[in-house]
Amino acid sequence: MGYRWEIFVVFTALAAVFMAIGCAREDGPEVVAYVSLDELYSRPILDEFEARTGIRVRAQYDIEAAKTTGLVNRILAERGRPRADVFWNNEFAQTIALKKAGVLEAYDSPSRGAIPDGFKDSDMYWTGFAARARVIIYNTELVSEPPGSIRDLLRAEWKGRAAIANPLFGTTATHAAALFAVWGDEDARAFFTGLRANGIAVLPGNATVRDLVARGEYALGLTDTDDANGGVLDGFPVGRVLPAQEGGGLGTLLLPNTVALVRGGPNPEAGRRLIDYLLGPEVELALASSRSIQIPLNPAVEAPESVPELAKIRTMNVDFDSISEQMSSTAVFIREEFLR
Repeated sequence: MGYRWEIFVVFTALAAVFMAIGCAREDGPEVVAYVSLDELYSRPILDEFEARTGIRVRAQYDIEAAKTTGLVNRILAERGRPRADVFWNNEFAQTIALKKAGVLEAYDSPSRGAIPDGFKDSDMYWTGFAARARVIIYNTELVSEPPGSIRDLLRAEWKGRAAIANPLFGTTATHAAALFAVWGDEDARAFFTGLRANGIAVLPGNATVRDLVARGEYALGLTDTDDANGGVLDGFPVGRVLPAQEGGGLGTLLLPNTVALVRGGPNPEAGRRLIDYLLGPEVELALASSRSIQIPLNPAVEAPESVPELAKIRTMNVDFDSISEQMSSTAVFIREEFLR
């Protein structure tokens, strides 16, 4: 009886300890983050933040097809009673839309000073970091001299041999809006009309463009640096070209991650600490060193050689607010005229 009683006492004590630990974790500091960057890349970053600060991160992701749009709509729907503290977006256009909707709170993070002015909001509602670039991907077994400009997709030699993701979604939608912002309506409409006449294939997403170019079903296409690098790492015969600068300021479009504080979120101080961490050089280096090879915006970060260097990229000469303003009207054109 004494032995059994001792065992009972030990297990009761252990249960109390584990319960206390569990309660401490439940009652401890936390931050709720809505995250549209793939969990494969963002989760290790958030785990490291937890380990360093003791602040638990409750991350909410969304489905691949509508991960950014879904999270944006959720933030808007919750504006009367916000549940998120931080929005980590893998692009900028819809973050700007949230600013205009009045659901973000300005925050002058001490970590944002190293980020170039063109990649952060002058009113301090959001800050960019770790960018991807829109690139031309090509099959090295089918293409000996890849085009250096997206205008080259209109050439007869690429008729029926090129592909893009659906311009209503994701980074392709942002790219389309950027073309309207840079070229103006007439030239941008002519470009997309020309693509359609040249038999451009419209595929479900950027990864699909990468996969079908890698398999040789198409000679080339438009995608992002992270998808293109995935093809290289997986051993497929693919290369990438950062589009050259042309008349009207067109060049390579960079798409930074953006991070913003949600107005009225339940854990604002923890949210600010998470933002400070995400904008630090270690996070940019980690994302640059990952499979997604995201481009550091902090000039002090020395990325691996496989990552394009920001200072050497001939970027598109357009501000992000102008692109965001074009999103709705561009989508109408794409839906009613390009995809009809």
